[in-house]
Amino acid sequence: MFGIGTQEIILIVLVVLIFFGGKKIPELMKGLGKGVRSFKEGMNGSDNDSNTGNSGTDTSISNNARKDETKADDTRQ
Repeated sequence: MFGIGTQEIILIVLVVLIFFGGKKIPELMKGLGKGVRSFKEGMNGSDNDSNTGNSGTDTSISNNARKDETKADDTRQ
């Protein structure tokens, strides 16, 4: 691959475990996944924006508003 063997990968995983602990790693991976997803949506959106002339910000704002409304409804119950 990149000259990284199994031993090096195991060492990296152990160092990450020591630094962040077992409980923090899922949160970090969740954040990383959201970042990658956002990046992909941005890349796909930029292709669509050039064709339609729409910046795509309206849909992202409305999606965030829906998420906020759902969270508010959940906390009221």
